[in-house]
Amino acid sequence: MNISILYILISVIGGAAGQILLKKGMTTLGPLTLAWNDLFANLWRIVTNPFVFTGLGIYVVSVIFWLFALSRVDLSFAYPFASLSYVIMLIASWQLFDEHISIIRLIGTLLVGLGVLVISRS
Repeated sequence: MNISILYILISVIGGAAGQILLKKGMTTLGPLTLAWNDLFANLWRIVTNPFVFTGLGIYVVSVIFWLFALSRVDLSFAYPFASLSYVIMLIASWQLFDEHISIIRLIGTLLVGLGVLVISRS
């Protein structure tokens, strides 16, 4: 496998894992508001949440892999791979958060995956 594609895939998977942890952390905090009187307390709760903190760390690492990939390939080739996170998120949302996935959402996500396959062949 081409090292550039490996970098891209690590970035996409890492970004998705980071987002999953961010969602888990924010779910444990419950609904928050941007009201001025609660803003700093809510921000403190967010940055000290272990899921959010870990998710942000993984997300930063995924950005580093993305930057290395961009140093090797065209953006027009690399960027469509980022949409693979839609496929990962669909599966993760269903499996980890028990979200309902409609047939329309499933078909749309499969079309995105098919598009990435086509682009990867170019």
